[in-house]
Amino acid sequence: MSHITLIRHGQANTGARDEASYDCLSDLGHQQAVWLGDHLRGSGSHYPRVYCGTLNRHIETAASIGYADVVRDARLNEMEYFTLAEAMRDQHGLPIPEEREGFVEHLPKVFAAWAAGEIAEPYESWESFETRTRQVLAEIAAGEGPALVVTSGGLISVAMRQAMCLDTAATARVTLAIMNTSMHRLFPIGGHWSPVLFNAVPHLEAPDRHFAQTHL
Repeated sequence: MSHITLIRHGQANTGARDEASYDCLSDLGHQQAVWLGDHLRGSGSHYPRVYCGTLNRHIETAASIGYADVVRDARLNEMEYFTLAEAMRDQHGLPIPEEREGFVEHLPKVFAAWAAGEIAEPYESWESFETRTRQVLAEIAAGEGPALVVTSGGLISVAMRQAMCLDTAATARVTLAIMNTSMHRLFPIGGHWSPVLFNAVPHLEAPDRHFAQTHL
């Protein structure tokens, strides 16, 4: 098994309330990715294999980091959170937040209902999302050399859930904590994944870049 470094995409369209309008980087999102690329090159990090999902924000992030020629795999795509949120509104009367801060309470409720099978006919089941996450990372890990994977916060949190046996509430808290362009590394120890890096943003630690430590 090769170790995998997961990267969350740069800041996307924070004002979006649907999947299509969210799926593009903001100017800050591009800058975050450029800074990350500078950091990786400056630290001598070498990734012979680079992957990303097929969402625009994944492809744009990889390109701004400096990786234009990457393997794209739809299994690395994020859950359709806004689709689930609309279903929760229509089926359970849970309003979709108008302010970003509202998602701190909203996301755990959506995750709990989704995992419990309480959202009728979601576009993708919780079990399916977990399965494709496990399968795609296992396939990437089977390759030679370390891999860099540009994806989304939900998939990263589920990968951590599987590595650490987290319950659904803890998985939601992990999701909310993950910053844009943060790095997360899974290392094989004893035949199992062990997180050896979580939510690292060394490229955003300088005082004049603290403003760029964004979650949404």
